[in-house]
Amino acid sequence: MLALFAWLAYFRGDQWHHLQLAWQSVDMDRLWPALAQMFALMIVVHLFRAWRWKYLLRPIGVELPFGRLMSVSTVGFMAILALPARLGEFVRPYLIREPGKVSMASALGTVAVERIVDGLLISLLVFVTCSIRAASSVPAPSWMMPTAYISLAIFGAAMLFLIFMLSAPSWTVRWTMRLTLIERFAPRLAEKLGDKMHALIRGFRVLKDPRDLAIFVAMSVVYWSANGLSVWVLARGFDLGPGGLSVIAAFTVMGLVAVGITLPNSPGLVGQYTWFTIVGLKLYLAKDVVEHGGQIFAVFSHATQVLWYMGTGAVALLTSRISLSNVVRASSAAATEDK
Repeated sequence: MLALFAWLAYFRGDQWHHLQLAWQSVDMDRLWPALAQMFALMIVVHLFRAWRWKYLLRPIGVELPFGRLMSVSTVGFMAILALPARLGEFVRPYLIREPGKVSMASALGTVAVERIVDGLLISLLVFVTCSIRAASSVPAPSWMMPTAYISLAIFGAAMLFLIFMLSAPSWTVRWTMRLTLIERFAPRLAEKLGDKMHALIRGFRVLKDPRDLAIFVAMSVVYWSANGLSVWVLARGFDLGPGGLSVIAAFTVMGLVAVGITLPNSPGLVGQYTWFTIVGLKLYLAKDVVEHGGQIFAVFSHATQVLWYMGTGAVALLTSRISLSNVVRASSAAATEDK
């Protein structure tokens, strides 16, 4: 994945040469104010992205103090960015597990709900903005609307599946064991996996709690809105042609990046973030603008995300009781717990 997207983003054709030329033409007097505004919005993004997890944890009986919630979430966000293949998603559940109180599987269930709700919201956003783009007088690429429909269908189906699993957990676990044939070949393992699945499904309880679910969705809307605006304000610091990047275009770019990085990600999203940003820019900007100002904007946008999440994650490790060794080592206790 790293090799594929690094080639797509940086080394295909004359892209590396265009990047070098574009960097030389960046107007720093114009860029610094845009960066300041962008980082101000990132504070809002980070706060709401972390805070909203509280309302997924509360239905399973987990109440974290605000400081610990922020520390655990910040370290988890750093891990999601840094580790390949979305492995960082396991860090937050691991850091809050307490034997006898909250299992890693249940906490992981809340993360599954978070990812699917995010995917559904972003897919709706991409569908709306792409529909607006398709209705414009400028011809749209043939892949645009099918991609929007497919993304919406995938995350919509995933949400329906979560609701079904929560409504019929015993049936879901029983048929999962039968279809995988684990009961026949490894009955003891099947029993343990069944317990893990029941614990995972308990993490979906927010779907039966209208109040906490509504608060979570509202905070998610604020989080994604601030994220889209951060793309827009940063774009104003670059030469992106007459009129620059519109607000709707910025939200489309953000949405395509968010959908794209749900794929098994490369370490640090290297290449992946940049390429999906460029794909979004091509929907609105002329080819020569994308090859110059657009490419350096995409690289810079990715760099600011890396700087933010790695920097805040490092600070959280230094100022909290979270140990780096606890983040990176596998826990035999977590692997064998039954609850």
